[in-house]
Amino acid sequence: MTTPADVQNVRDPELPGRLLAVERDALIPLLRGRGDADFALPVAACPGWTVRDVLAHCSAAFTRVLERRFEDGAFSPESNQRDIAERAEWANAQVVDELYRGMTEAGPLIADAGGALDKLALGEWVHAGDVRVALGEPGAYAGAGLPYALELLAQVTSFKGHLSLHADLDDADEPLRLGDATGERPPARYIGDGPTLVRLYAGRPVDGAAYELAGVEAAELNIFGG
Repeated sequence: MTTPADVQNVRDPELPGRLLAVERDALIPLLRGRGDADFALPVAACPGWTVRDVLAHCSAAFTRVLERRFEDGAFSPESNQRDIAERAEWANAQVVDELYRGMTEAGPLIADAGGALDKLALGEWVHAGDVRVALGEPGAYAGAGLPYALELLAQVTSFKGHLSLHADLDDADEPLRLGDATGERPPARYIGDGPTLVRLYAGRPVDGAAYELAGVEAAELNIFGG
């Protein structure tokens, strides 16, 4: 499922939608089985936000895509806070329902955006991992969506011209090539598992995971900033 090392700069427009559909089928039942107290738990990866805030941010982002609302400042920290505030009076179930709709319907619009929204789909999958950590659920940044997420990570880093990295993954049959080789510096090298690679690119703690990284500092991999 991962991108072979010799395939580069080839975008699969349907990939974000496939990732979101797989994650929807795993995440939404989990959320619908949780009580209100769980939605108030803090999310360590997003200081100041609760589980509900993260979900509201994600559902609002998808609704922006569905409604094609990309005004100046959309998806900025200030815009994200306004989106969360607009949903302050909603029941938790309403937030989850909006998230379900977004994860179901946003795929074709992301596909048509030519790559500009691929990172958004990947980021929402990462946020699902953040929520799992907060809820104490296993499988954060892993699970059935991981192969699609790794493939999308390769796609996003290539599209963005990110630094080149070759990843030999413990849990994949083929190496993964990320970023865009410009010749300005030799490709970096990663050896380890897929979830740890996702954590590094998302700027999440790696919790003492065993991995090898050469030719790049971990902080340089972060594609989301902050």
